Amino acid sequence: MDHKTDTTGKQSHGAQKKGSWLTYRPDIKVLDCTIRDGGLMNNSKFEDSFVKAVYDTCVAAGVDYMEIGYKGSRRLYAADEYGSWKFCDEEDVRRIVGDGPASLKLSVMADVDRTDCADIPPKAQSVIDLYRVATYIHQIPAAAEMIKTLHGLGYETTVNLMAISVVQERELDEALEYLCRTEVDVIYLVDSYGSLYSEEIQALTRKYRQFAEAAGKKIGIHTHNNQQLAYANTIESLILGTSFLDVTMGGLGRGAGNCPTELLLGFLKNPKYHLRPVVQCLRDYIEPMREKITWGYDIPYMLTGQRNLHPKAAMDFIDGEQRKDYLQFFDSLT
Repeated sequence: MDHKTDTTGKQSHGAQKKGSWLTYRPDIKVLDCTIRDGGLMNNSKFEDSFVKAVYDTCVAAGVDYMEIGYKGSRRLYAADEYGSWKFCDEEDVRRIVGDGPASLKLSVMADVDRTDCADIPPKAQSVIDLYRVATYIHQIPAAAEMIKTLHGLGYETTVNLMAISVVQERELDEALEYLCRTEVDVIYLVDSYGSLYSEEIQALTRKYRQFAEAAGKKIGIHTHNNQQLAYANTIESLILGTSFLDVTMGGLGRGAGNCPTELLLGFLKNPKYHLRPVVQCLRDYIEPMREKITWGYDIPYMLTGQRNLHPKAAMDFIDGEQRKDYLQFFDSLT
């Protein structure tokens, strides 16, 4: 007999077609962060035509949110070293989206200590809907202040607690309890190093839900593909009740990349989502981008993922002259 999962993540019996129970999860939101996460591989220097193609695809595919880049501080980042999508000035975003359709919401990521909240206009003056505050555990008090400010300006907010695979459980519990007292709407489980396995994803999802639901908040998941588990781990967390699901087209993202948009939309089998526009974008824009940017599963990324290490060492090695000497990289880690 087939099973279906209700909004609490519990298993129940039914005669639904495999996968179709997800149609009955109105809380599910797909967030495409191709431009934002992919921008970590080229300093956010995407041409307008590429950003517009991804935007139009998200609209046509029925994606719920598109993350168009970072809200980086111009005091900290040199404009000549980065593209527009490192800063997401209002005029640049409007150049791509106009006033934007009501069907697709826009988000940007705001790193703690790298964003000037004074430069952010009230929601009534912006086409941005959602700010995602990215924080490490030692920055949480500053993240809470950012969330309060952004909430006061009228924006939806998430908090993306990074590198949790190296955080002690007691510290994580304290962090989640603290964040649940803020105005944040969604708390994200982030596998920054692509090191987590299904059992850990399951345990963390349950933990995040326990804290979040008691405070009337939702949870999200953002995965990396160092061990080719980004998609599988996203599904594991989804089945246990996670609502916000991060994806990128073709997995385009930092290092090993992320859960592919096309895989998740195909799995959801929800009539609100349409796969064909994504496949077309993959053919016309994403795959040709591989001639300019190298991303996706690779042995050095696997090795850092297995060792629960930041992928920067692997990224530097892949950019070097000996990028195929995997044994050299293996020995350098051990």
